[in-house]
Amino acid sequence: MSDSLSATTIFLTGADGAEVEAYLARPDGEHTRGGVVVIHHMPGYDRATKEMVRRFAELGYDAICPNLYSREAPGADPSDAAATARAQGGVPDDRLVGDVGAATAYLRALPTSNGSVGVVGHCSGGRQAVLAGCRLDLDAVVDCYGAFVTGEPPAGYPLKVTNLVDQLPSLGAPLLGLFGAEDKTPSPDHVAELDRRLAELGKPHEFHTYDDAGHAFFATDRPSYRVTAANDGWERIASFFGSHLTGRES
Repeated sequence: MSDSLSATTIFLTGADGAEVEAYLARPDGEHTRGGVVVIHHMPGYDRATKEMVRRFAELGYDAICPNLYSREAPGADPSDAAATARAQGGVPDDRLVGDVGAATAYLRALPTSNGSVGVVGHCSGGRQAVLAGCRLDLDAVVDCYGAFVTGEPPAGYPLKVTNLVDQLPSLGAPLLGLFGAEDKTPSPDHVAELDRRLAELGKPHEFHTYDDAGHAFFATDRPSYRVTAANDGWERIASFFGSHLTGRES
């Protein structure tokens, strides 16, 4: 397999009919492969997230990241767009599902698709990845330190968000969770609750918690970056997707 790839901006149509900007990266070649939807973190549709999209293409997947803030601030700087979206309470869950559903359909329509699509998200995107796994037909879900999958937002929290406990029975794909022991949202107690609930529901999942890491340990451009945890996490993600995005039977 060649390590050459291409990347470009495209536009999707969200479930509400809105035009949604998205970043697409694909490995060269016409061989069939799985797809990955990357859900960006709360800071937005930024350079670091696009680097992740390209990394999944390097790993051999067609990968796409929808700009969840396209409606609030089209064409804006990522930090400005994130501030605008945050001031409006964040991305509504139904709209998120629609945008990720549009990205999933786009990947499955590519001539190189083997039918399998996974989703991965960091920070707020981790929770949204689990939400997508509960509401969409996906083959694998990766939650990187997503807050409020379990637990309750504190009083005065600026985003209009609830936990996903009532939706977990609908989770239809295996889940990989990567967490930091020093994180507070989600805290180790939140992770333990999620582990327990998924086990009770019989949902396939595997969790890994890194002792020397807090929130955002994958973020190479932030002080929270932890190289050992991030490198191990990437290896686990590659192995997980390698096991679950191998194609659907026709």
